Amino acid sequence: RVFGRNAAAVSEALRGAVAHLPVDINPRQPRRNSFEVSLVKEDGSTVELWSGIGKGPPRKLKFPQPEAVVEALKSSLV
Repeated sequence: RVFGRNAAAVSEALRGAVAHLPVDINPRQPRRNSFEVSLVKEDGSTVELWSGIGKGPPRKLKFPQPEAVVEALKSSLV
């Protein structure tokens, strides 16, 4: 439930920041107890925007603030 809530918050922030941005939540089986956000560019390359692997405890450190992911997305699109 925590992962789903955080995924929904991040995807909403990303959609609000960039119009017509397709956001997929877990298009394949996710890594257990991890939270990661990646950008897949049109050429097929992948850019990691945020990773909670190696962060925490406490558990809340494993999840990003949506604004931080939006900033990482904007810098990756430039």
